[in-house]
Amino acid sequence: MNSAEQCREALQKLAGRLAEMDPRDRENYFGNRSMSCEIPDLGVTYRLDANSGQVREQTPGDPPADMRIIANSDEVLSLTESPMNIARMWLSGRVKIEASMRDLFRLRKLL
Repeated sequence: MNSAEQCREALQKLAGRLAEMDPRDRENYFGNRSMSCEIPDLGVTYRLDANSGQVREQTPGDPPADMRIIANSDEVLSLTESPMNIARMWLSGRVKIEASMRDLFRLRKLL
């Protein structure tokens, strides 16, 4: 098991990659959709902001994100190191994704 700080740093790298995208491409893929990553083994959920590249801990008053990734800490680190494995991780049940079908296609393009 990894620490919450290690997971936040890994997600920060992912959010940074999203923020580095061409703004028009990022808008086409991501729009104003919100994204979160719940890490059950650590009991923490992070919100990712693709526009600013920032990651913050979700607060109780935050509405549910449009795209929610649920994975244990080991999978979060693996996902951020090799984002292309998300489909394989999802099919094996190591990662859960709660999103609309359209958002699933967006995630696939973003990651």
